[in-house]
Amino acid sequence: MNAAQIHATYKSISHFLVLGQIKNAFDKAKVLVNELQIGEYSDRLEDLQQNYRFLLHYYITGADDPQRKSVYNKLIAKIFVLNSELREELILRNSSNYEYTQKRYYPHTKRYNSTTDLFNALKYFHNQSEILKDKEEIHEVELKRLRSNYERLIPEFFGLFWLTTVIGSQEKLIFNQVLNKDYPGWIEKSVLISALTLNLWRMFDESKLMLLFDACLVEEQQVRQRALVGLCFVMAKYNRFLPYFPSIRNRLVLLADDNHIVENFKNIIIQLIATAETEKITKKMQEEILPEVMKISPLLKDKMDTDSLLNSDEWDEENPEWQDMLEKTGVSDKLKELSELQQEGADVYMSTFSLLKNFPFFSEFTNWFLPFDTQNSAVNELFKTDDQTLITAFINNNVMCNSDKYSFCLSILQMPESQRGMLKQSFKMEAEQMDEMSKDEAILTPDVVSKNISRLYVQDLFRFFKLNPQHADFADMFAFSLLMHRSYLFEILSIDVDFKISIAEYYFSKNHFIQALELFEKIQHETIQTAALYQKIGYSYQQTSQISKALDAYLKSDYIQTDDVWTIRKIALCYRLMGEFGKALEYYQHADYLKPNQLNVLMHIGHCYVELGRFKEALGIYFKVDAIGDENVKVWRAISWCSFILGNIQQADYYVKKLMESEPNAADYLNAGHVAWCQHKLPEALEFYQKSLELQQNNWELFLETFNEDRSYLIANGIDADDIPLFLDELSPIAF
Repeated sequence: MNAAQIHATYKSISHFLVLGQIKNAFDKAKVLVNELQIGEYSDRLEDLQQNYRFLLHYYITGADDPQRKSVYNKLIAKIFVLNSELREELILRNSSNYEYTQKRYYPHTKRYNSTTDLFNALKYFHNQSEILKDKEEIHEVELKRLRSNYERLIPEFFGLFWLTTVIGSQEKLIFNQVLNKDYPGWIEKSVLISALTLNLWRMFDESKLMLLFDACLVEEQQVRQRALVGLCFVMAKYNRFLPYFPSIRNRLVLLADDNHIVENFKNIIIQLIATAETEKITKKMQEEILPEVMKISPLLKDKMDTDSLLNSDEWDEENPEWQDMLEKTGVSDKLKELSELQQEGADVYMSTFSLLKNFPFFSEFTNWFLPFDTQNSAVNELFKTDDQTLITAFINNNVMCNSDKYSFCLSILQMPESQRGMLKQSFKMEAEQMDEMSKDEAILTPDVVSKNISRLYVQDLFRFFKLNPQHADFADMFAFSLLMHRSYLFEILSIDVDFKISIAEYYFSKNHFIQALELFEKIQHETIQTAALYQKIGYSYQQTSQISKALDAYLKSDYIQTDDVWTIRKIALCYRLMGEFGKALEYYQHADYLKPNQLNVLMHIGHCYVELGRFKEALGIYFKVDAIGDENVKVWRAISWCSFILGNIQQADYYVKKLMESEPNAADYLNAGHVAWCQHKLPEALEFYQKSLELQQNNWELFLETFNEDRSYLIANGIDADDIPLFLDELSPIAF
């Protein structure tokens, strides 16, 4: 079997288990066992089949079996685990995938034969560095050697917890020792969690998942937030089978009992939903903003006095002409929009830093998950001086994720020294302000530190799964970003309905109406029903083109809170979209009663009269709109049309001429042709019709369709029915 066949068989087994078709699952599992040809797996499968035979026998014979449900669930769990292990062993043999290639290669690249030796080497680095740090200048060479060895150890340590199939007692011991609060290696703590998350992402393992749960309780926020983020993804991926593992539910319930952790989960889920916006933002940057900036850059270059800009007295002064240029090109509005998104926590730098991931630093796989460290040999040249302001500015910078900080520093290192100095100066000037802002934010929002850590880690993961050269060999974690609300984890967290409401509201605010609806529909049965809730349900149905359901929700909202103008207008809109123009008219008229002379409402009233064939009443409304509003092309169009239908050709002609002086569309030219024809101005009518045809891309069938809709009105206005074919033949583009 090749890798694709193995994956397909694995998915079939999982699918049969979800459907409760255990025999079919066994048949497919037998295929994998026969392919693997290892007796242990054959024996396990046979034991599971025998247990299932016993369960069926007891059921058919009517034997009292109070443990049947528990036995059945355990059976499902064991088949799922066996299925995962079979796939892992077979893929390891057959796949050229990067991850499995590394898994085969890893045992031959290790410098240390045992986990204990590797751990001792890491401890040695920290112990020696602590001893020598007070005499750094004297021991510079030794410290550099120690650092170099340490940075070679990190990928091996990462690989141990990423690539190992079974994490044994020795690995678990090292895991706990590294996460111990007294262990000084914060880099190892962070990459350890990322490695374990990737391991679980590749293959389900209950014991590994328990280690991730343990990490969620660590005091250090860097570790805890990484673990919580990883847990969200892992729980979403294996969602369908988690209910069959009681120990997992117990751990989740314990986590959900901590209000701070629940708040952390809420922030993380919102951050994951926000990643769906990242690609939109990146596209906007690449297709709209950057091209516009490139267009105006020559203008800016001509008007910029570079020397004066570098003068410290004029550093903050901006040329007002630049802003004028930005506003004229529309770039200013787009930049303002991006700035607002950034303030909301959106990832606006993906586009910029996606071009800066080709440094050799990123060829080391582990470095994609590395927390930013000013001591790292790739960037420490920038931080060699006692310039604590620069270091503080970088460490406390909550704008760039770890991966982007490395990209930024590596880019600076390629600059001439003079330009580096300028950048350092700018950092110094802003460092204190950033420091104060961070302190204020931390005071006002107690969970802000954890929120920032998780957000930046999510961005690091997003860059890995989108930009890493081998990203195609990994199942994309972010494919689950908009599915978190369906997870077993979310089900337990949302026992508190306020949690569910927060996520639903965020989905709604980001126009993810399908996901918002799934939650709103549950919320309406779990909390006090409000008009606002039904308004949002109605709007979500409306935006997903479920008009009858939208109407039902709007009517419920109106029942709870009567005479809300917004709701009344939405009810009218739904009736109109459903073709019930009489009811739509009633609600639009009621909206006009509640808030008189709103031009938009009056226009809709007029349109309803037209759709009901009540053209005189419609014309009266349109004249009213024209009288109280500014010059409005849409009103002129409606008046000219109604006037034509009612036979008032002179009035229709007056408004047609007003339309011709603006920017007429195909319908305007068609109506102008009708009016001219009724006035016996045939050459003029022909010219108008030709322009209408041109604006419809010379689509003769489309033109005929719209023309024939008006045929009866032409005849009613005195055009001989026998003349119509003659006129159309003259107009037709088909040659004799």
